[in-house]
Amino acid sequence: MQHILVTGASRGLGLSIVQHLLAKGNVVIGCARSKGELKHENYHHFEADVANEEQVQELFIKIRKTFKYIDVLINNAGVARMNAFALTPFKNMRETIDVNYAGTFMCSQKAISLLRKSANPRIINMSTVAVPMNLQGEAAYAASKSAVESLTRIIAKELSSFNITCNAIGPSPIATDLIRGVSDDKIARLVEQQSIQKMAQPEDVLNLVDFFIQPQSKMITGQVIYLGGIS
Repeated sequence: MQHILVTGASRGLGLSIVQHLLAKGNVVIGCARSKGELKHENYHHFEADVANEEQVQELFIKIRKTFKYIDVLINNAGVARMNAFALTPFKNMRETIDVNYAGTFMCSQKAISLLRKSANPRIINMSTVAVPMNLQGEAAYAASKSAVESLTRIIAKELSSFNITCNAIGPSPIATDLIRGVSDDKIARLVEQQSIQKMAQPEDVLNLVDFFIQPQSKMITGQVIYLGGIS
C-alpha cells in the first residue's frame, strides 16, 4: 500500500488514475479546485488550486499532518486553452502557464520533504504530444508542457541524491474534458500523424503510471514517454 497524491483528481484522466490506484489497494490523496464526489475508505480529497501558492502551501501542511509522508506525486492538474497564437488572450496564456507549469513546480517542490520519507519516492508529470508535434493553435498549451518536460529532467538530476525519480507521460488525444473544445477534424488530423492511428484510452496512461511507480523502475528517471508513436 502506497500513499499517492494526485492533482486534478475530480474528473477526467485524474479521476481514472485515482480509481485505478484505489483498486490496487493504495491510499490516494486527491486535490482539485472542485469538491471530490468519489466515496472510498482510502480516498481523501482536498480542495486546492495548484496555481495558488497559498492554497498549495496549506494543502501540503494538511497532508503532512494527516499522512506524514507520500510515496508518489502525480502532477495531473492541467488546463488547455487552444486558439490561434495571434488570437490568444493574455489571460488565457497566463492561466495555462500558471496551472500547467507553475502548479507542477510548486507541488513538486512542496512534496520533497514528504517523498524523502518513502522507500520508493516517485514524481510523475503530465506532458502532451503537442510538444514534439508543435501543433498549431496550442502555442500556450504546448509551451507550458515543454516547460514541464524541462522541469522533469532537471528535477530528476537535482533530486536523485534523495532517490526520488521524476518522469513524464505525454498522452496523445484522450476523450476527456481537456479536449472537449477541439473539433473532430483536428483530432482526426492529429491521430493520422501518429504511428498508432487511434485515440488513446485512460488505461494506456494507467499502464505507464504503474510502470513508473513500481520498485523495479528505480533506475528510470528524467524520461518523457509519448503515446501513439510520436517522436
